[in-house]
Amino acid sequence: MMILNEIAELLESGKSKATKELVQKAIDEGVNPQDILKDGLLAGMSAIGEKFKKNEVFVPEVLMAARAMNQSIELLKPLLAEAGVESIGKVCIGTVQGDLHDIGKNLVKMMLEGKGFEVIDLGTDVAPETFVNAAIENDCDIICCSALLTTTMHVMEDVVKAAEAAGIHDRVKIMIGGAPVNEEFCKQIGADGYTVDAASAADMALSFVQ
Repeated sequence: MMILNEIAELLESGKSKATKELVQKAIDEGVNPQDILKDGLLAGMSAIGEKFKKNEVFVPEVLMAARAMNQSIELLKPLLAEAGVESIGKVCIGTVQGDLHDIGKNLVKMMLEGKGFEVIDLGTDVAPETFVNAAIENDCDIICCSALLTTTMHVMEDVVKAAEAAGIHDRVKIMIGGAPVNEEFCKQIGADGYTVDAASAADMALSFVQ
């Protein structure tokens, strides 16, 4: 459908106001809200995610596209709720205790929402128990931990241990990311996944819930 392609293209170019207006037009014309979400907004976010992976666009462009997505999705939320549309999974995300960096975390959050996840954002400086309690309370499939400092990355191991102590690690995957983190560290602490960038993180999360 032409209008859905236009929505995807506008979102990809980060035009919040125009995207929102076109989403409203699609709603008024009786287009299925699920189609607007999937073939319009999510398709646009997916395209920008791929470009981000290939270094064809950078953080500012992704943030602009995400803003367009967030503003437009507000129009769809009540309609999707009425239709009983489920998210594909739930993730709680945060930057670990002692660390106040959030750009990477916010990018991953946007990419996850772009794949259709419901994301509970715990913010920065998050204690291991807070990750685990949030995962239990919200029935999350995945815990995502971010760290930008070598001095805070060890807290990720405490998150894994806390999940194991609470008996949820068999059903909740733990993903980690951030500048000082790598695949070797991921294996060493017993986490389930590490990716180098936000778009890959969303792809991995999708593979965990499918």
